[in-house]
Amino acid sequence: MYSLIVVPPPTTQDAEHRTRIHLAPGERLAFGRSAHGNGLRIAHDGVSRRAGEITAQGAFWLLSNLSREQTYVVENPEGAGEHIKVGPGRLDAPVPFEFSRIVLPASGELLPLEVWAPRHDHVRFADDPDGTATVPAFSLDRTKRYFAVLAALCEPRLRGAPHAPLPTVEQVVERLRPAWPAASRASVQWNIDYLAVKLRLKPGPETADPGPRLNGKKESLVSLALRFDLVREDDLVVLAAPSRQGVR
Repeated sequence: MYSLIVVPPPTTQDAEHRTRIHLAPGERLAFGRSAHGNGLRIAHDGVSRRAGEITAQGAFWLLSNLSREQTYVVENPEGAGEHIKVGPGRLDAPVPFEFSRIVLPASGELLPLEVWAPRHDHVRFADDPDGTATVPAFSLDRTKRYFAVLAALCEPRLRGAPHAPLPTVEQVVERLRPAWPAASRASVQWNIDYLAVKLRLKPGPETADPGPRLNGKKESLVSLALRFDLVREDDLVVLAAPSRQGVR
């Protein structure tokens, strides 16, 4: 199976059709302004003659920045602002995103070079011989009210606005009303406080230590949830689904 599919930017000679380039594991694709030595020519005066190189590596890929001055940014379009920077002269920087957009600065323009990595390798789990299960790092029940509250907090950034301000408690209440008619400011705030304990941002009730005051509680919850994929875009269906749980 191909490891990578590279979609050229619209400035290339085949801009009308944007022919996709397939790379198998171990194959390399050099790109730049020059037609010599590059598998992908990007015909723009602001792009280095030999700008960079992409190398397929199974379920991930490597990016080499061969320019002298420009830093390249590799964005994850589905990652709520997730990105990495590859500085000038950096070789073989690993990129783990399934969908990526290399942003090439070019004389006042930002050229997008898309890279898709559809190959997924997974471990085949065998039965544990001692019969003990690993305790999950974060235990969340997607049928509970608290998960719907967390999904509502994460929704703006999951919808493609990675730097959007978080909704207020009142806005969360209104967002949850179709599925949870009895939602109130007090009940939503209770669930936010509960999530802070459940996700170990605050000590639990079993300890007398109240822990440090948690400023920006909502921001901390959303940051943790998005960083570890505790809430994904697919999970936003809980905001529209009829509620079957009792009100907390």
